[in-house]
Amino acid sequence: MANKELAEYIMEQLSDLGEVRNRPMMGGYVFYYRERIFGGIYDSGFMVKMTAAGRKYMPDSIPQPPYDGAKEMLPVTILENRELLQKMVSEMYEELPERKPKAAKKSGKTFDYKKEYKEFYMPKKKPEIVTVPSMNYVAVRGEGDPNEPDGAYKKSIGILYAAAYTIKMSKMGKHRMEGYFDFVVPPLEGFWKQEGVEGIDYSNKSAFRWISAIRLPDFVTREELEWAKEEASRKKKMDCSAAEFYTVEEGLCVQMMHIGPYDEEPASVEKMDRFLAEHGYRNDFSDGRLHHEIYLSDARRVAPERWKTVIRHPIAEIG
Repeated sequence: MANKELAEYIMEQLSDLGEVRNRPMMGGYVFYYRERIFGGIYDSGFMVKMTAAGRKYMPDSIPQPPYDGAKEMLPVTILENRELLQKMVSEMYEELPERKPKAAKKSGKTFDYKKEYKEFYMPKKKPEIVTVPSMNYVAVRGEGDPNEPDGAYKKSIGILYAAAYTIKMSKMGKHRMEGYFDFVVPPLEGFWKQEGVEGIDYSNKSAFRWISAIRLPDFVTREELEWAKEEASRKKKMDCSAAEFYTVEEGLCVQMMHIGPYDEEPASVEKMDRFLAEHGYRNDFSDGRLHHEIYLSDARRVAPERWKTVIRHPIAEIG
């Protein structure tokens, strides 16, 4: 079985866990469960980290390094047993090291989510399947045409950046957030829907119901966001009460990088839909799984034909 096919099979076997994803690396794949690395596909096949859970469920597995100079791992001997495989990975979680922005803390560099999580922020210009883990955002909800001058959408963006930069610059004041590390404020994102429409009808912008959002670093709790809202309201002389702590777990999705004006997005969406049909998937929109866009370009400074926007749709297998 080729590595890509094996990766897809493993994802299917672990699909009930809900927070498993993978990404290509050095000709193989690295696998994450709840954002902790638990194994990967190497020249010798699918292997997992050495843990008590791994030994418990695979007593017949003989440890070996995945490549020269690497620590020993356990070759997976229960891949065909979906139930046991899921139990093993689930129990491994507490033994796995947490993925942290160590480079930012140790070297003093500012942590940049776009660079650390390229699989979510820098997809290819053609459709691809991705499993997106749970993420926390500061968000503002609204409805109506986002292009309306001085409208609700424009105001929401001001609220989001006020809160986000208050969190980032808290290092300069007396308020201390546990686990704080310096970070680049992530890009603006948007979750969109229209009543009675699957996906998006770009010709009827006034019917949009949107959630404008900016990703929060993992150290930001609901309580810290409340502090940031109050602090931003006080310092900026603006009402930030509409901002909320918003958690999204998108799970299995199709995504691609759209280059060009927003009004030309339907062409990219059509490519995504064709890709799904060819590979046995369908769109799976619901109140919790929406049309999702990530805006990587500053529309005030970049020509529309060069705008970069990640388009992401929730999906499910047909059958």
